[in-house]
Amino acid sequence: MNQSFARIYRLTKTDDFSSVFGFRKAIRGKLIMLHYQPRGEGFDDARLGLVVGKKQLKKAVDRNIFKRVIREQFRLCRAGLPAVDLVVRLAVKPVKTNRKIIADEFLSLVKKLPRQLSVK
Repeated sequence: MNQSFARIYRLTKTDDFSSVFGFRKAIRGKLIMLHYQPRGEGFDDARLGLVVGKKQLKKAVDRNIFKRVIREQFRLCRAGLPAVDLVVRLAVKPVKTNRKIIADEFLSLVKKLPRQLSVK
């Protein structure tokens, strides 16, 4: 199985992000907010988009660490995910960027995703 993070597994266009936010379904954790939208018929893979603002993390190094950890966790668990578009963003300003905490919270939110997502 291919576990790369190719372009087909990313949300790249503004319209993609807008449609996920417009669907208005989200799971909130202590640090992260996971917005999701089921993909249409004929799509089998999950896609990921990241939103990390300067207001939450001032340093580019911290923003990049956050994004790198989320991408890696998504890449590893992508095969077990339903066909869904995910947008991950920070819910609160973290005190310190801890890779383990970020990874664990992302995985716990992904486990809370409804398994049978249907397009309405």
